[in-house]
Amino acid sequence: MWKAVFTSLAQRVIQVGSLTMILPDGSSFAVGDGSGEPVTVRVHSTGFIRRCVLNAELAFGEGYMDESVTVDGDDIYGFLDIVTRNLDEGDDLLYRRLLYRWKVLTRFVSQFNPSSRARRNVAHHYDMSNDFYSLFLDSDLQYSCAYFPEPGMTLESAQAAKKRHIGAKLLLEPGMDVLDIGSGWGGMGITLAEDFGARVVGVTLSTEQQSLAMERVRDHQLDDRVEFRLSDYRAVPDTFDRIVSVGMFEHVGVPHYREFFRHMRRMLREGGVALLHTIGRLDKPGTTNDWIRKYVFPGGYVPALSEVMQAIEQERLAVTDVEIWQLHYAETLRCWRERFEANLDAVAEMFDARFCRMWRFYLIACEVTFRNRAQVVFQIQIARNKTSVPASRNYLYASTGQADEEDERTDPLFHRSAA
Repeated sequence: MWKAVFTSLAQRVIQVGSLTMILPDGSSFAVGDGSGEPVTVRVHSTGFIRRCVLNAELAFGEGYMDESVTVDGDDIYGFLDIVTRNLDEGDDLLYRRLLYRWKVLTRFVSQFNPSSRARRNVAHHYDMSNDFYSLFLDSDLQYSCAYFPEPGMTLESAQAAKKRHIGAKLLLEPGMDVLDIGSGWGGMGITLAEDFGARVVGVTLSTEQQSLAMERVRDHQLDDRVEFRLSDYRAVPDTFDRIVSVGMFEHVGVPHYREFFRHMRRMLREGGVALLHTIGRLDKPGTTNDWIRKYVFPGGYVPALSEVMQAIEQERLAVTDVEIWQLHYAETLRCWRERFEANLDAVAEMFDARFCRMWRFYLIACEVTFRNRAQVVFQIQIARNKTSVPASRNYLYASTGQADEEDERTDPLFHRSAA
């Protein structure tokens, strides 16, 4: 029975591409329209077939990690590219609709992140090893979407461009007090202090990040202007001229959105400006992929713009600018993936082969999701008063000449769809 259901579902969902499935009994079937590079998946366990029927998004990631399913040539990119280009074909299946509704109803539990649980969730992902992250991130350890306004940029230059873009949106002046919520390894805060003359307080729940960030502050001789605290943002008593949060909001959870913006309003001085940089979805509110939630980001969620806006409005803050980055994160993840794959031996020495497969699956799954699905990055500029921000975006580009550059959509860099 499970084999028949599995085959039927695959045939129903995969309409585009060329995918062949070889099952444990030696039988095989092909799905798709035959277009593109062919991909062959080999299933080595009958138990995987049952698990895949019940919850495909969890089963395949686990199967790849445990090698109960393999892809010829280890072309996991090609397989996930086909899957993400076809997912909409299964949206009308009854069991998928029921599963979606159940996950929406129960997401309050999985996204309930009080301070103690938030600290555990952060430790799960960010406290593994600073040396590990240095193997695939840029030299500044920016673990968020880079900005590629020009073709041919390196990861380092794109991350520097991201920080400059955010600094410009914050309308910083020397001596301003800035709060960095989710300060990571300190690169953003150090840049805002060195390049914009700000005084910065950063907060993180990761002991590994906070330790290295303070070491970097000392190396840059910024002890008098930059401080990184091991603290929940909800426990910060100070007020600030500017607030920035990059790549942290994905860990807040829908039940805490109003709480997040309530504290932002409390900490933002009159005339203050904030910048929220977060992964988002262009479609309706949804749920977190079960495999990602279990193995990578417990408690995490990528919001729809409507969910964020509603919470901002309810806390009487003014949205003064919204910018959507369509494919910049796909390019960032490509860079991370290539660096990660070049350092697989080093990663295996730190952890093991199963961890290597898990992390490679994670990076590739995220990259193809940004390429093929409704996943983007939101940059939302927020103020207590709308007049705190200029009436046009000219201030962002006047000194760089970017306003006259060719539209990014004509750049072939942003049309890459294969590894």
